[in-house]
Amino acid sequence: MLKAASLLILGSLIMNAEVRVEKTAYQGWPNCYRVTNGEIELIVTSDIGPRIMRLGFPGGQNFFFEEPSSLGKSGEPAWVKRGGHRVWIAPEDPKYSYGPDNSPIDVKVQGGVVIATQPVEKETGIQKQIEIRMDASGTGVTVIHRLKNTGIMPLEYTTWAMSMMAPGGLAITGFPPRGSHDEYLQPTNPLTMWAYTDFSDPRWKFTTKYVSLRMDPANSSSQKLGLWNAKTWAAYALNGQLFIKRYSPVPSKHYPDFGCSFEMFTNNEFLEMETLGPITKVPAGGEVEHSERWSIHRNVKLSAITDAEIDRAVLPLLGF
Repeated sequence: MLKAASLLILGSLIMNAEVRVEKTAYQGWPNCYRVTNGEIELIVTSDIGPRIMRLGFPGGQNFFFEEPSSLGKSGEPAWVKRGGHRVWIAPEDPKYSYGPDNSPIDVKVQGGVVIATQPVEKETGIQKQIEIRMDASGTGVTVIHRLKNTGIMPLEYTTWAMSMMAPGGLAITGFPPRGSHDEYLQPTNPLTMWAYTDFSDPRWKFTTKYVSLRMDPANSSSQKLGLWNAKTWAAYALNGQLFIKRYSPVPSKHYPDFGCSFEMFTNNEFLEMETLGPITKVPAGGEVEHSERWSIHRNVKLSAITDAEIDRAVLPLLGF
């Protein structure tokens, strides 16, 4: 963990270099923190969570889904969709994954770094934490997810970082490098399906190098797909802007759901882009973590969902 840095406090404004953290209210929650460098902003609340409820350009659209009926509320006895970005426990399990995150959490500001920590879940004995490190300039953000085993026995699990995206966009992710039969005799990656996965659904689009999934508020059937990529990334195109998340899994490790480092899901409310860490036997008092790298971009337009068009519009922004 970081040591507390010296802070310059002006009212409710905490400053470190160009990153500013401001205590504010948001969507009915009185105890929230706005993190900005002037070019990008995100909001995390301490009234529930840990969840990052907003990501976007200052004054612009929120890339994240917000469930209107649950905004500003807390204390519900069961898990609530609510929206935003969160960390879960994988593999998916009715008890371990769906622990409620509806109570106040601890938020610490250390310089320009924000660390949001949930009390230990009584259902699992696991403590969830999200750490936010925004770049001093540009739109880059590093988001670190931690799950600590506070029990007295080892547990086997991993991190599952889940971004619930706003309606009406298009999610895109890439396959590992493609090639000819002569070059690649062995398989390069799994493509995992669920019982409700239906590739005849028009929201799916496959090209040689990419797969995309369109979020359609008029289509209520659920769709999901998982895959492995040693350079895991996903992009979400929304109203001429683009959100990108990147993650570097470890090829030698064992991953959930037949070996997935990334999964995406949609229904008629939101689209979810998810990265997964390796399954780990975590000793009592130990923790697992993994990091995502985020960025957002203006004026990104796709005229078609083709390899050539995604190569042109998205590939240069990935930074690989």
